[in-house]
Amino acid sequence: MTTKRDFYDILSVSKSASKDEIKAAYRKLALQYHPDRNKAADAEQRFKEINEAYQALSDDEKRKAYDQFGHAAFDPASGFGSNPFTGGSRQGPFTYTYSSTSGNPFAGFDFGEGGGDPFEIFESFFGGSNPFGGRARRKPRYTLTISFMEAAKGTEKKVAIDGQEHVIKIPAGADDGTRIRFNEFDITLNVQPDTTFKRDGYDLYIDREIPFATAALGGTIDVPTLEGEMTLKIRPGTQPNTMIRLRGSGIQEINGRGRGDLYVRIIVRVPEKLTRRQRELIEEFDLSD
Repeated sequence: MTTKRDFYDILSVSKSASKDEIKAAYRKLALQYHPDRNKAADAEQRFKEINEAYQALSDDEKRKAYDQFGHAAFDPASGFGSNPFTGGSRQGPFTYTYSSTSGNPFAGFDFGEGGGDPFEIFESFFGGSNPFGGRARRKPRYTLTISFMEAAKGTEKKVAIDGQEHVIKIPAGADDGTRIRFNEFDITLNVQPDTTFKRDGYDLYIDREIPFATAALGGTIDVPTLEGEMTLKIRPGTQPNTMIRLRGSGIQEINGRGRGDLYVRIIVRVPEKLTRRQRELIEEFDLSD
């Protein structure tokens, strides 16, 4: 007879743990040990144990039976009832017939730490099946990675899902986390950050460095926008960290007509080394006024 670990020990919770505590512990461990994320030799076995423990402890009746009879509560030979974790080709509450994501244009699924229902992750992997019962069946959800500019301007992507080609139309203004719904599945966008533009809603922010002389005397500079370079006038006496607003040069509102703004933060480049003549000229100014 194989000795099984205590379900509470598997989830690292106390026997008095609340449902929320059990759910939080399960989500953390399931994400950590999922075989598509963790390549350790024992990851799949740990993953099965974690799901088995959670199925028992998240259900009031099953938890009560487990607290009273231990693992025997789910052993058909014990007479206490059928084992919900065995039968057919299943091992634990899931059927482990996943495949590698190498070569998949979706580059895997969303394992982010923030928000979301932990069940969505596993329902995505296992075709929307409902391993826990009593919950509505959910469509599979995939993650598609696109560039910042593709999200800002809109694009189309061809992807293959279950051997069928689909065209994903991404609207201008899409953002990281935007979900595109289809009858058979959902696509969640993973937008790569840009090295120049920083996005906040539909507004964009960039830093532009200018020489000390331009800040003091004024002039013009070229700044990047989504449509290309734009010439911007710098007023004499521009102070460091001045923010210049370019109205309507930000992100297109998704499925709307408006656009956000582009903010240019001026960074004044102060020379680190001065010639004697440069020092003398600067000293002529009373900078304390």
